[in-house]
Amino acid sequence: MNAWKRFLVVAAAALALTGCGYNDFQRLDEESTAAWSEVLSQYQRRADLVPNIVASVKGEANFEQDTLTKVIEARAKATSIQATPELVNNPEAFNKFQQAQGELSSALSRLMVVSERYPELKANQAFRDLRVTLEGTENRIAVARDRYIGTVKAYNIKARVFPTNLTAKVFGYQPKANFTVQNEAQISQPPSVDFSSERK
Repeated sequence: MNAWKRFLVVAAAALALTGCGYNDFQRLDEESTAAWSEVLSQYQRRADLVPNIVASVKGEANFEQDTLTKVIEARAKATSIQATPELVNNPEAFNKFQQAQGELSSALSRLMVVSERYPELKANQAFRDLRVTLEGTENRIAVARDRYIGTVKAYNIKARVFPTNLTAKVFGYQPKANFTVQNEAQISQPPSVDFSSERK
């Protein structure tokens, strides 16, 4: 009789955990962790490209030293942040990580724009190959971030809606931080266009 009662208790507990979203939290947590790992992998791929890009550009005489310095500093800052799985559960640390990666993106974009002024650099096959690889990596980062955003959205909805929010509270499933737009105020302003200048 005791064995039968134990079986019923275990079965009831398993059914309760299944119905309350516990298994969904496990699945969504694993999916978001895997998606985060892919984001980190693509950021690392980009960071690994930077020294080669800088070395190629340094070979160009009179290249803007300030631009190179900003890329090197931005890479150092981005790679100095320890990207642990716990990072996504700490909004402040996640924001710092996101900001550092954004600064590296911005510095690399500036470097590519400036490189357009150097015909010999543009003609350099090694630099062109690195540029194509960087563009592909930036696209991979965007795809990985989109996947991560989707998995975190599903997880956060589960953590906030009733009745699964009760399971989240009991088992300590906190909503995860997600990527945001860094300069939201800046992009919300429409670009200023001036048509008042006369054509000659």
